Amino acid sequence: MRTRRTEVSIGVPGAIGEAATRVLAPRVEAAGFAGLWLNDSPQGDSLAGLAAAAEATEHLRLATGVIPVDRRPGPALLEDLARTGVPQQRLTLGIGSGQLRTGALRAVGEAVDLLRAETGAAIVVGALGPRMRALAAERSDGALLSWLPPQAAAEQAAELRELGRRAQGEAPRIALYARAIVDEAARPVLEREAAQYAAYPAYAANFTRLGVDALDTVLPRAGGDLAAGVAAYDGAVDELVLRAITPTGSLDDLLAFVDRAAELLA
Repeated sequence: MRTRRTEVSIGVPGAIGEAATRVLAPRVEAAGFAGLWLNDSPQGDSLAGLAAAAEATEHLRLATGVIPVDRRPGPALLEDLARTGVPQQRLTLGIGSGQLRTGALRAVGEAVDLLRAETGAAIVVGALGPRMRALAAERSDGALLSWLPPQAAAEQAAELRELGRRAQGEAPRIALYARAIVDEAARPVLEREAAQYAAYPAYAANFTRLGVDALDTVLPRAGGDLAAGVAAYDGAVDELVLRAITPTGSLDDLLAFVDRAAELLA
């Protein structure tokens, strides 16, 4: 894969399960992507999935995007890390506030402090608003951003790097989730997901602040191509995670996504 300033990774739902992840992960590694990110839900344990991925790969970065601390708080995550045996030197442990309406900053901050002290993983925070982004920069190893066009991503990343340098003496790692397709048959699925997120009050407010539409942040935009879309983020963030959107979400679809994305980005 072409050398870029920004690493490119693949993101998939944790709900695909351990068996499917064990098949998918080596394909992601062989294609030259930097990492594999799994989201976490009641239907899919991201850490169990990443443990399966670790067994099938050698150097692929393994990441959770993200585990909500209202459902899996810091002490529980320590137990889960021990239970699953995910190699922590390869792990980026993404956490977020989940459905917390009050005390979100405190809960996430406490989890960050515990996990940084007790694990060898890189701890990053899924951050939408300015206060959570600041927490990510000042107390964790990095931030996971999402639903941002290139210019906004670059601006937020620059701000977070400066905050991190002031607070911790070094810049945090900035990753960005971008919903992506490689098959136009998946565009209706992509558009439905964009509409779903645009209807959430927090995301709607963020899109309004930025003056963008959710569809301004997906790859590729209608009529565009994936390589040009990815190039627009090069240098803006440290890692661009292509969150695979496919026609059916099947393992075959996801394998095809990895192969085609690698071909388009070669």
